[in-house]
Amino acid sequence: FQPLHTLRNAEKELLPGFHQFEWQPALKNVCSSWDVGIIDGLSGWTTSVDDVPADTIARRFRYDVALVSALKDLEEDIMEGLRERGLDDIMCTSGFTVVVKESCDGMGDVSEKHGTGPAVPEKAVRFSFTIMSISIRVEGEDDGITIFQEQKPNSELSCRPLCLMFVDESDHETLTAILGPVVAERKAMLESRLILSIGGLLRSFRFFFRGTGYDEKMVREMEGLEASGSTYICTLCDSTRAEASQNMVLHSITRSHDENLERYEIWRKNPFSESADELRDRVKGVSAKPFMETQPTLDALHCDIGNATEFYKIFQDEIGEVYQRSNPSREERRRWRSTLDKQLRNKLKLKPVMRMNGNYARRLMTREAVDVVCELVPSEERREALQKLMELYLQMKPVWRSTCPSRECPDQLCRYSYNSQQFADLLSTTFKYRYDGKITNYLHKTLAHVPEIVERDGSIGAWASEGNESGNKLFRRFRKMNARQSKMFELEDVLK
Repeated sequence: FQPLHTLRNAEKELLPGFHQFEWQPALKNVCSSWDVGIIDGLSGWTTSVDDVPADTIARRFRYDVALVSALKDLEEDIMEGLRERGLDDIMCTSGFTVVVKESCDGMGDVSEKHGTGPAVPEKAVRFSFTIMSISIRVEGEDDGITIFQEQKPNSELSCRPLCLMFVDESDHETLTAILGPVVAERKAMLESRLILSIGGLLRSFRFFFRGTGYDEKMVREMEGLEASGSTYICTLCDSTRAEASQNMVLHSITRSHDENLERYEIWRKNPFSESADELRDRVKGVSAKPFMETQPTLDALHCDIGNATEFYKIFQDEIGEVYQRSNPSREERRRWRSTLDKQLRNKLKLKPVMRMNGNYARRLMTREAVDVVCELVPSEERREALQKLMELYLQMKPVWRSTCPSRECPDQLCRYSYNSQQFADLLSTTFKYRYDGKITNYLHKTLAHVPEIVERDGSIGAWASEGNESGNKLFRRFRKMNARQSKMFELEDVLK
């Protein structure tokens, strides 16, 4: 328990805005001063005459200042990495490349629970980044040498908050207004080099940003795609829901940010004077202006949750033997659901949840869970099919969950395409009643896109949004316990 002023001084060194740096060339449209701490999230947003001022509170760090602070935190790791690779740190002053993962997620109800008066529907959005790796290009070498790799890319400890705002993630206008300056800063940094003192010498860094920590809802919002109930089921390829349920496995990644921008222009101008349906088919569901570049990938956490929800529904249908009948009533469905919940609670101590969450999903997708469910399934043949389905799923899952699949589960990685084909065959024959002309978004991605993403990025799990999700939990905690009780201060305290 230090006196406040000593805490303040210690805090200064840890917070962005303490370390001196410069950019070469200077960043376009970004002030060159480096001693910038917490700023208003709405600063940098020029309002036009007609604009209504955004009715929200937001606080953020300037992006470049926050990155500098993160690099200074890793100073020892960088020097250690150079030593381990046998590189002379006096020679290594340029050629550093930093890869940054960006995450952004909306949080539901964060309103104060204990105050008097009506509960206001207060939502928040957090944007954060994680430094994934730092490498250096040495003369005479073609490839960069990695000197730092984040070992726990999904821990909240490596996930640094950049911007906190009281906004509903569905409020596209306000969200884009606040993140607009962040996007502009990020764009400026791509065309410049950071000069920063590390280990006593000035060194130059360039940055690559990969927006992968978004769930599907956020990706669709950022990339101008229709919402997730659209017939255009996928954020990676142009497939429709019907096509994806017919051909479950053979798709490749075609969408990109640039292509989405081109398609938006076609949508806006309609150069061929087509009808609304023809036009929509031409642009494959791009109907708003893509706002921020995201990396076409699959979010491992939400993939788990989406697939577990789907399995839960299959379990329910199998208990009611839906494959033998069509259109069961709501009452019957409700009865099967309560039977399933009761069984899972008694045998696995799994309490029913309102909305599927990560922990429930992980416990539901196990051999034990499927065995317990099979006790309620009358037909031997259907029990075997269910067990086989789960077995295949459990073979596939480590490939998109693990941080480095080629090292952690090479066999499953090799067999992934075969397993996903088997899985798809089972769905389109034994479970045809559920997959006739329809399939869920994440199930499509799990079956069709995982090998291609792993081949391109080396991992799916490492680029997931979990670090940011865990940080959401901390946000709630700090907001309740550790923040001064004024909305203005509160976000600043939480951001610190």
